[in-house]
Amino acid sequence: MTHEHHPSDRHFDHCPWLFAAEASAEQRAAQDERRAAIGGDSEFGERCFVAGSAAVFPDRLRLGDDSYIAAHAYVTGELTAGADCTLNPYTTVRGTVALGDGVRIGAHTSLLGFNHAMAPDRPVFRQPLTSRGITVGDDVWIGSHVVVVDGVTIGDHCVIGAGAVVTRDLPAWTVAAGNPARAVRDRRDAGGSSSGRRDGGRSSSGRRDAEGGSVSLVRFAETVRAQAAGLLARCWDGERYVDRPGAAPTVRAHCDAVEIADLVLGAVPEQLTADAHVERLASAQDAASGLVPEVGEPVPEAEADGFIGEGAALYHVLSVGYALDLLGASFPHPVRGVRDMMADQLIARLDGLPWRSGAWEAGAWIDAWATAAHWNGVREHGSVEALFGWLLTRADPWTGMWGEPSSEQGRLQVVNGYYRLTRGSFAQYGVPVPHPERVVDAVLDHARDGRYFGAGQENACNVLDVAHPLWLCGRQLGAGPGGDGYRAAEIRAWAERQLSAALPRWRNGEGFAFGPGTQAGLQGTEMWLAIIWYLADLTGRSEELGYRPRGVHRPEAAGAR
Repeated sequence: MTHEHHPSDRHFDHCPWLFAAEASAEQRAAQDERRAAIGGDSEFGERCFVAGSAAVFPDRLRLGDDSYIAAHAYVTGELTAGADCTLNPYTTVRGTVALGDGVRIGAHTSLLGFNHAMAPDRPVFRQPLTSRGITVGDDVWIGSHVVVVDGVTIGDHCVIGAGAVVTRDLPAWTVAAGNPARAVRDRRDAGGSSSGRRDGGRSSSGRRDAEGGSVSLVRFAETVRAQAAGLLARCWDGERYVDRPGAAPTVRAHCDAVEIADLVLGAVPEQLTADAHVERLASAQDAASGLVPEVGEPVPEAEADGFIGEGAALYHVLSVGYALDLLGASFPHPVRGVRDMMADQLIARLDGLPWRSGAWEAGAWIDAWATAAHWNGVREHGSVEALFGWLLTRADPWTGMWGEPSSEQGRLQVVNGYYRLTRGSFAQYGVPVPHPERVVDAVLDHARDGRYFGAGQENACNVLDVAHPLWLCGRQLGAGPGGDGYRAAEIRAWAERQLSAALPRWRNGEGFAFGPGTQAGLQGTEMWLAIIWYLADLTGRSEELGYRPRGVHRPEAAGAR
């Protein structure tokens, strides 16, 4: 008779990579109980392991599939880790830390995503704590006895030598060592120096200045202006604009081209004259309904109350309307379903929107309706007043928002719907939003959700839908650009981290991709350029960009110039 041998629990604590293949059924059950007993808001992927000797006391913990925390590690605060991440023995992770996929952290290494103030008026131990957080990209190897301090972003594919002290951001592919850590070479260059680094088709404009200053917005903006005309030409198929080469022509692509040219060149796209741009966009509007269908598609049919509920034509109310506005023109016809809608019909539609299951969809509908009312100009039937009355009386006083979070998506639908809703209503009409402090609380809470914010995970919608509410509520609460105000330090820190992550995503000759796994195109470029302005303004540095959105993403109310 044979006896199956399993390593001891102590063995697994120090060699957790063996657990998945060699643990007994009893040891697996004990591991399940151990993870379940961890306090705070904790979630674990498949085949995760937490050593019994590790001190894990998180406020929020997310471990992706096949990740582990080894013997005597010390974890507090908010840790978000992707798949295949390893915290080896005696690792310390504290404060706010986000790891991408495939991050290896050597023994006795410390990632300290918080700091003490040290003003001379009181002892250090009585000083307040601050936290800008640490962000680590995908496929990163951090050696043993390394220290990474608060506020640092380590790009994808970096390698950090043993004993290094990382005090500044490191671009993707950097091999760094020393105290303070400095770039030794680019990991893609076999034995090469950092001076021989290749940018892999990306601009260096988004990285930190060589002397360690803040992200160079000036150089970034110069790069965009130099390449903008080429980007627009790249997306012109000879007859119409496409989002990216090989894609089908769309109405939005034309509008995005107009927005980009206005934003960074102060001109119209050179593929057509200004009059020709106006004629093409204005003629796309259906005279009977006032709607703009997608290229090659029929005009959508109105619902019982005279307006539509979904589809590209809803967003075209925004994109075409603002493109014409930038060109010094306007829609030739009213959006009739909005012009003719009575207040009671509007209230019935608002009551029937999918607030529980699709707050984004509900917010997008209000955005389109309110923008159509703005273009129509004449406020008949008291419908606009009815809209604001409904919104003000339905806002949740605990969050300032509409809709409810879910266990599947957290606050994603609610926050994204909040941006679309307030963009078209409160922001566009210059009306103060209700409960702005609670909105800031809810949005900052959402911005810590590792499913949507972390190394390489952000897309344009999710970042914009946090940045704009923070900007809007901050101005309403009296905080100027980069100034003091409610939770201003946290907002600035979040914006700085997002800037550091966003700017290097610019692809020379192509622009920005909307998000991970997508190709660069006009939509991603238009959105990220606006997002970068908001992020820069939240840090008090938007003037360095030399541009300010005037179209769909304009910061001022629509009547302001």
